[in-house]
Amino acid sequence: MNCASRIVDARAVAAYILTRFAAPPRTRESAVDRRTFLTASSSGALLGLAGCRSKGGNVVKIVSSMPRTGTGKGQTDAIANGIRMAIDDYSGAVAGMKIEYTDLDDATAGTGKWTPELESKNAREAEGDADVMAYIGPYNSGAAMVSMPILNEAGLVQVSPAVTWTGLTKNVEGADPEEPGKYRPTKKNHFARVCPNDRTQGPVAADFAKRSKAEGGLGVSTVYILDDKELYGLGVSGLFERRCKSIGIGVLGHESINPAQQEFTALLTSIKAKNPGAVFFGGTTATGGPQIAKDMRNVGLTCPLIVPDGCYELSFITSAGEKNLTNCFATFGGLDPADTSGPVAKFAEKYKQKYNTPPESFAIYGYEAANVVLAAIKKVGKKDREAILKEALGTKDFEGVLGKWSFDPDGDISLQQSTISKIEDGKFKPVAVINLT
Repeated sequence: MNCASRIVDARAVAAYILTRFAAPPRTRESAVDRRTFLTASSSGALLGLAGCRSKGGNVVKIVSSMPRTGTGKGQTDAIANGIRMAIDDYSGAVAGMKIEYTDLDDATAGTGKWTPELESKNAREAEGDADVMAYIGPYNSGAAMVSMPILNEAGLVQVSPAVTWTGLTKNVEGADPEEPGKYRPTKKNHFARVCPNDRTQGPVAADFAKRSKAEGGLGVSTVYILDDKELYGLGVSGLFERRCKSIGIGVLGHESINPAQQEFTALLTSIKAKNPGAVFFGGTTATGGPQIAKDMRNVGLTCPLIVPDGCYELSFITSAGEKNLTNCFATFGGLDPADTSGPVAKFAEKYKQKYNTPPESFAIYGYEAANVVLAAIKKVGKKDREAILKEALGTKDFEGVLGKWSFDPDGDISLQQSTISKIEDGKFKPVAVINLT
């Protein structure tokens, strides 16, 4: 299946999520009435759908929404810890108001994965609480498609530390022409992210595969591509495929797996017969990454395995087993705190001292997202969603832990960096940082 048809699959996934779970369309008049109602509610009346009451002028709330169970818990623990670190830097108060942070879960304990129902519930609870001034998250791109229209109509700033699907902020050639406008029913943007988007990560992985070994790359001429048929996996694998074809890497095939399968030996045996220079998996730890690594070894497929940042977590290594990852490379859309030569080394040391463990890769993005929000609240100096949203999205030349950066008009961070790591001794070892700014 070619790249264009895979993006159509992503479009179908997106359409289903939005049709079933996003906020229903409202007229301009009803949206105005709702904002008026929320403003009036700060005096003590019931608030929106959540039925919450304002705590008055001395409390400001920040909520996050991420999967807090399952294989991604290590990463989301790190994000939540990063948010708490930023709040601690402000001594728990900003502009004379106490900061209350609520760590919401959008996953079920049974599956360990986010659900549209829970992400929608979290967004509506935030919408209906007049003290909530910012929503940090979600962790998954598909979840963002659910919460973004709700929070857009609420006029509530949303900053994600992790979602990477490019269509959330920019139109993607061959994808849904209604993106990103469909996530902005008010016709105004409310969303930003402090991590790079897939338009960076996918091509960087392809360039790394093509680059000669003498230049620090893999030096391959052919690849076989797999994806998990979810929005994130389809997106990053499609962009990887497109870049491969443009730089002369032969794509021997591109298939979707069923993450519910227990093993993939038959598929990987057939791929082995094609003798690819590398296998690329577009997906996550939870959707089959570790099993693919195991079964590649089981069938004797010894070429490099390349995985995206959905697998850039310790649970991927522990689930797959170190012995099955001797030739595995992972890309991460951003900077890894394990890179002691870069600007994030000081943060990594600070995190380790506070939590007695090294940070996983997304910790620094939780910290940066919270700092942007807190800086905006401090500058506005009061609980005013519209003013805080405007201030946060207008961030320019922010002196953050990642360096100096700005948001563009679509809400994307100006630092479009990717880290490439090799898995060695049970850890991600950064071997290259590519800056596409």
